[in-house]
Amino acid sequence: MTTSRIPASDKPVRVRFAPSPTGKLHIGGARTAIYNWAFARTMGGTFVLRIEDTDPERSTEENTQIILRALKWMGLDWDEGPEVGGPCGPYFQTQRTDTYEAALQKLIEADAAYPCFCTKEELDAKRAAAEQTEGGYAGYDRTCRNIPADEARARIEAGEPHTWRLKVPDDHGPVEFEDAVYGHMSFPIEVMDDMILRRTDGTFTYNFAVVCDDVNMGITHVIRGDDHLSNTPRQVLIYEALGAEVPLFAHLSMILGADGKKLSKRHGATNVEEYRDRGYLPDALVNFLALLGWSLDGETTIIPPEELCREFSLDRITKKHSIFDEKKLDWMNGVYIRDMGAEAWVQAAKPWLAQTNLEGSNVADGITVVPTPTKEEQAAAAAQLRIPGQDVDEETWQACLADVDDDAEFYQAMYPLVAERLNHLDEIPAKLAFLFWGDSVVLDEKSVQKVLLKEGARADEALAICREVLTNDDNPWDAEALEELCRAKGEEVGLKPKLLFQPLRVAVCGNMVSPPLFEAMMLMDPADVVARIDGVTAKVFQNEA
Repeated sequence: MTTSRIPASDKPVRVRFAPSPTGKLHIGGARTAIYNWAFARTMGGTFVLRIEDTDPERSTEENTQIILRALKWMGLDWDEGPEVGGPCGPYFQTQRTDTYEAALQKLIEADAAYPCFCTKEELDAKRAAAEQTEGGYAGYDRTCRNIPADEARARIEAGEPHTWRLKVPDDHGPVEFEDAVYGHMSFPIEVMDDMILRRTDGTFTYNFAVVCDDVNMGITHVIRGDDHLSNTPRQVLIYEALGAEVPLFAHLSMILGADGKKLSKRHGATNVEEYRDRGYLPDALVNFLALLGWSLDGETTIIPPEELCREFSLDRITKKHSIFDEKKLDWMNGVYIRDMGAEAWVQAAKPWLAQTNLEGSNVADGITVVPTPTKEEQAAAAAQLRIPGQDVDEETWQACLADVDDDAEFYQAMYPLVAERLNHLDEIPAKLAFLFWGDSVVLDEKSVQKVLLKEGARADEALAICREVLTNDDNPWDAEALEELCRAKGEEVGLKPKLLFQPLRVAVCGNMVSPPLFEAMMLMDPADVVARIDGVTAKVFQNEA
């Protein structure tokens, strides 16, 4: 079998990603793009982007732009294609009809293609009749293959509708080709009928157009999903008829959901932009998708794009179907978040930090107790895609974004509070909105009952002790110092740290689960911290409205 680092010929490696702009970039398509890009970079070759926009009803410019944005977001830069041009353009199939006409004419002149005048009704009737026999339908029966050239020409000139078919050689043996994943492949010629190249309406079939494009663009390796494996022997026949070199193929196994079924919307997000909008980092998604069917050494899991571009190899691709495990993606994204540093985090998380400011600054004044959501409600909220800034006017939103830029040091200080606790960036508002509450507090009802009103917990006493420390002007506003001073005061009256600090956490942050308490308080106005303690004390223990 041809190995990954040896081109199919002595030509420089040229690969292509050829999506159809009929929707958003699916996860499977993204993986195909990654493999082509990484292989081109590893081999010092060329990565071509070609848009197969031949579906007039579903192919749109908007969908093309969605695909381009998704590729750019993932960092997959292309050497030739839309927006960058190149020597083999145009890079849209609808603009390449003249090349298909030229290729068809070449086949006609070589007696490798012939016109077929069979109507759809005739072909359907033949198919139906054949399917009633024991052998079943075996493809087109070549009715028009031996029509004399003069007769065929006269019928065409008379305007009779016709297709053009490939004339598969009678003496052709099995159709064979090399696949970097599946090895040497062989298909019996008997299952290959004389396929249509051009339809009666003048449009060209996928199999013919894609081969013409790959030949004219000098593609040396075709890396694509294994749903195209059944097309490949037909395409090989077209390569041969055109006298072109057959590329090395690499067919990628299917990506399945956790239930072992083909990945679909029922498994959650299935397109790149939705993962972007949920706060996944592009490098993490590229890393994760690269490992769905390929491995570096069977052990390494964190492979940044720059390393992928040095180490990617076709011989490490597996035939086994891959399982899309979103929990593993969450873990991997968390690793990248922890490794990226505060400055890069603020830039990547800018929309969610602005949303955090927006949500935190717009809570009700005073102390509010809200019902604790059920597990089902929490799961539903987590599954809901919320685009930052979508529920606010543009002027307010731009002001929130500008605040992140203008006060970058403040936002960078939030990073160590949550870096170890984030799976993706859209979790930021729920974890950090309390920093923007001012002197107000949104109390979680369950936390009030389990911490502040728990019998024998001495929560009111704990808050009073902490308040005394925090309001003492002789004490530095320093996280470590204040925590130790509060701890010492608590020990004097027999309050263990948990009983001392949990009430303070609820009073300041609103619930029992929050980032490091005293470090978070350093990002708040001391007067607001004290006001929250006083407000919660009055609301919960003094029954003030």
